[in-house]
Amino acid sequence: MSLIVIPDDRVSNRNIFARLAASIEEDVEVRTFGDPGEALKWLGSNSPDLVITDYKMPEMDGAEFIRLFREMPSSVDVPVIVITVYEERTFRLRALEAGATDFLHSPVDHHEFVTRARNLLKLHKQQMMLASRAVLLERELEHSEQSRERALRDSRERLAQVIDTLPVAICAAGSDGCLIFANTYKADFSGMPAELMVGQNLTSLFGEEAGERMLALNRMVFETGKPLPPFEDEILDRTGEPRVFLTTKSPLKDHAGHVIGVLSSAQDITTRKRTEGHLRHLAHHDPLTDLPNRTLLHERVRRLIARARRGDQPFALHLLDLDGFKAVNDLLGHSAGDRFIRHVGDQLRQAIRAEDTLARLGGDEFAILQAHINSSDDASEFAQRTLKIIAGTSDFEGSGLRTTASIGIAIHPDDGLDGEDLLKNADLAMYRAKAEQGNAFCFYAADMQARARNDALLDNELRRALENDEFLLYYQPQVDLRSGAIVGAEALLRWNRPGNGVVGPGVFLSRCEENGLIIPLNEWVLREACREARSWHDRGLPGLRMSVNLSPVQFRKRHMPELVADALYTTGLPASCLDLELTESIVVNDFDAVAADLQRLLDMGVHVSIDDFGTGYSSLSYVKKFPVDRLKIDQSFVRNLTNDPNDAAIVRAIITLGHSLNLDIVAEGVETAEQLARLREEGCDEVQGYYFGRPMPAPDFIALVSNDPPLAAIA
Repeated sequence: MSLIVIPDDRVSNRNIFARLAASIEEDVEVRTFGDPGEALKWLGSNSPDLVITDYKMPEMDGAEFIRLFREMPSSVDVPVIVITVYEERTFRLRALEAGATDFLHSPVDHHEFVTRARNLLKLHKQQMMLASRAVLLERELEHSEQSRERALRDSRERLAQVIDTLPVAICAAGSDGCLIFANTYKADFSGMPAELMVGQNLTSLFGEEAGERMLALNRMVFETGKPLPPFEDEILDRTGEPRVFLTTKSPLKDHAGHVIGVLSSAQDITTRKRTEGHLRHLAHHDPLTDLPNRTLLHERVRRLIARARRGDQPFALHLLDLDGFKAVNDLLGHSAGDRFIRHVGDQLRQAIRAEDTLARLGGDEFAILQAHINSSDDASEFAQRTLKIIAGTSDFEGSGLRTTASIGIAIHPDDGLDGEDLLKNADLAMYRAKAEQGNAFCFYAADMQARARNDALLDNELRRALENDEFLLYYQPQVDLRSGAIVGAEALLRWNRPGNGVVGPGVFLSRCEENGLIIPLNEWVLREACREARSWHDRGLPGLRMSVNLSPVQFRKRHMPELVADALYTTGLPASCLDLELTESIVVNDFDAVAADLQRLLDMGVHVSIDDFGTGYSSLSYVKKFPVDRLKIDQSFVRNLTNDPNDAAIVRAIITLGHSLNLDIVAEGVETAEQLARLREEGCDEVQGYYFGRPMPAPDFIALVSNDPPLAAIA
């Protein structure tokens, strides 16, 4: 069992590093200490396999802790990782001089933490194994005085064979700087027979620079009589290619305990380092554009915030969303859309400075971290240049399509003290720019007053709209994949806005939730949808189900069962023909109260669906415990179902999960025959989307149902 000791004065760090350390391998024991003095006292009678220490601690810093730890007899070859937020070279040198093995920069990348700790544990175990073998051989040498000379010869031969079979470069040098031993691996790597290497000076064997470095390290071992902590070393092979080795240096002593040489062992970790680098790159970069992703963007924001606390200049976060990008996908296809995204990324990459960061957050959304600005004018000029670059990508591949961008800007520290706030505020500013018909940029704080005025004007319009019956419902058909028939419709709210025509909920719904109008508006939607569904039955279209979306704001009022019962009674619609669609945010808040309300609705005979499943919490616990009838797969997964293996896997998992819980599965956003065919293969129960019909007024929906062809004919 490996023992890992973690001294750190911060409880959160100890908890995080302890969990990470425990995941390195099976049977790991982790001991944490908040006081480095207590850790040293405990270490006086215990031998760890790895120590992970913070550099800055109140009682003593990491360098002092390591120095005291190295003075303990059993700790000289125990690897020590130092975690520090400091980037200055002096702190690293102090830790190295004290005996540090490796460094990690805070905030710590979890994958890098686990990988480096695992490597050092493996190396430590190899060293212990070699030491154990050496002890065993020494005991054999002392077994019989009469056969001492023969045993010594045989033991040396066996030791040489063992050393030659190890996949590690091993050599030894004397105090005069000349090589006294080299194993087969070392000789093969150097391209020279071992017998010719022996007796030559290290500088003549390995070159002036590398030889002097090796001699300097060897002198430290001769002077202290102690092994050096393992360190990574880059060495050129015979072809001139750089390779990375994890190297240790230990003293060779005679019977009197005098150091007569230095034994160096180096394990080739080049492949491992390349794999680690590749995995780290994949975890921090967008696979389509190879730009930094959201994770890496947040890391660099945190670094800039840390520097800003030490007096660096402010910085700006630009959030960029392409206007009209959907037209590229619709007209040219998703492959062309991907090429366009890469093209935009290449153009933007050439426009930023080396210290700036360009990231792709997903879809057609980019972020640019503009470091070290003097004022908002710098951010404004940069945003103007960016808009020109995007406008310059028009007529992509001769399509004639024009594409612009909307940019939201948040400046640290005025618009947020952490990355989440800055990204959120930049996102708000971006949507304000998009609301101005795009091809514009907005600062988060610069026009807040104007936004407040616009919100007040919109509030007045919405109140008049509710009083003047300006709202109306459109209906989108829902198709059963088994029978091919239209089995229901989703009621979708529209506003016949004076001077603008019919507009979708994106223009007004979020504002209604903020100003409270969502409650009377949702009550109207429920009653109107039930009335319309009843009229369909009276027209000879019995059994059609009406799906109505419920607002989280309205549901929190806790009178939904009464409201639904009254709407059904007033309109005469059978409860079995009403399907209430809830978002995941509704069902995870106030679990018990929501479950009770849903059960009352189900007892009435009303159906309940979870809308946009997979985009929110998607907890198995609530899907299992909440009384619901069906899950609706969000259209974001259906959109790339046929060309994105990840989305296809998510869709398949949701269908399998739903069916295992006896739930029906409905897929939203079906736009192509390929998507429809794939959903049928996966066993989806119902579908809706533009492929079958856009949201339409009631008369158009009635006409569509009356002439409803079988699904095979549609496909």
